[in-house]
Amino acid sequence: MDLTVVAYVIYLVISVALTIWVARTLSRNGRLFLADVLHGNEKLADAVNHLLVVGFYLVNLGFVALYLNGNATVTDARGVFEALSTKIGVVLLVLGVMHLGNVYVLNRIRRRGAMEREQFPPVPPQGYVTPQGPLAPPAGA
Repeated sequence: MDLTVVAYVIYLVISVALTIWVARTLSRNGRLFLADVLHGNEKLADAVNHLLVVGFYLVNLGFVALYLNGNATVTDARGVFEALSTKIGVVLLVLGVMHLGNVYVLNRIRRRGAMEREQFPPVPPQGYVTPQGPLAPPAGA
């Protein structure tokens, strides 16, 4: 069997396994974050979480498939490791950038929601206090 094909198979196995592991980890640990972003709406948090995971799979597995093509022919064991290290390193970087992008967007949504909640007083005004001190209007005016 050609060593280039061996490198492709190893690359696919490792890349797909890493993509699945990262997606499951993000899905499991990101659920609470999404629930907070979406103001405790559990059903919506689960739906958004599932959609994010599906998008994550599509983008990353599509990238893995496109990046499979290599111009270099692998002739020895050293070449297999060099090809794999480059390809898997790029896949890991793409996975990391995707993760940071998701966290950034969700954090922006969360901050915007927090700012909207802070614009309203926590309790309605219950009365009026007359000003006192040097800036108070004179009595009877």
